[in-house]
Amino acid sequence: MSIQWFPGHMTSARKKAAETMALTDVVIEVLDARIPEASSNPMIRELRLFRQRPCLKLLNKADLADPVATRAWLDFFNSQPGVKAVALSCKKPGDVARVPKLCQGLAPHRNDGTKLLRIMIMGIPNVGKSTLMNALLKRRVAAVGDEPAVTKSQQTLDLGDQMTLTDTPGLMWPKIDHDSDGFMLAASHAIGRNAVIDEQVAAFLGYLLLDRYPALVAARYGIAPERMEALDGVGVIEAVAARRGCRLKGGAPDLEKASHILLNDYRSGSLGRISLETPETRRAMLEQGRGITLPVESPPSA
Repeated sequence: MSIQWFPGHMTSARKKAAETMALTDVVIEVLDARIPEASSNPMIRELRLFRQRPCLKLLNKADLADPVATRAWLDFFNSQPGVKAVALSCKKPGDVARVPKLCQGLAPHRNDGTKLLRIMIMGIPNVGKSTLMNALLKRRVAAVGDEPAVTKSQQTLDLGDQMTLTDTPGLMWPKIDHDSDGFMLAASHAIGRNAVIDEQVAAFLGYLLLDRYPALVAARYGIAPERMEALDGVGVIEAVAARRGCRLKGGAPDLEKASHILLNDYRSGSLGRISLETPETRRAMLEQGRGITLPVESPPSA
């Protein structure tokens, strides 16, 4: 299954973003700390490099991500020219309070007090751009929701006397090259549900969790250690169904309901602090020239 999602308004949003980039000093790219590279829109990088703008990469939702993986990603991004990366939670005022000074450090030519520092917030849908905007301004100026593509137009507001902030709609790119990126984005709720089949996304997530965080899966869903080695991605969903009593009429497991439980447990952090990719796994994927190929079984009929 190849996942693609590019709502119509994003074409005009990209054009507007390119125009605004010309008038911007620093770009803040908000990423999902659990999938930092999969959640980085290559179009944003292209626009930024074309205008030679420095970038502050914010690995948001760091409180949900594996801290070891996050440290590796910070080292990876901070080795890139013109880039400063930090991990934070946009829901924590103390974390957000650091952002303006970090932006000033990337544009020292604007620190003489004579000209505004113009900051542009960018990122894919549902990574926390609007939450960041509201936290920086200390008031609600942008709609926040748990569904992708809530923001559909730009707005620019003053941040103190010497800074302006431009919030932009979440931007996806027209074609996701790697299937695994599509699944990671869907699992992390950056893609609209109308573009995915939850059971397949949950099976992919189960596959990764078995490989990288089996102890968290076993603890959350009461799976005996001797059973873990025999499970695959679909088997994780079936184990969730058994643990949570998800049954259809006739007694068959309700895989749709169990899939929602697994995905919500990951998204909320109830499973634990999890990262779906690291610089090493990303490098291995690119060397293979493709994403992870996951055989997804059809759910049993009722």
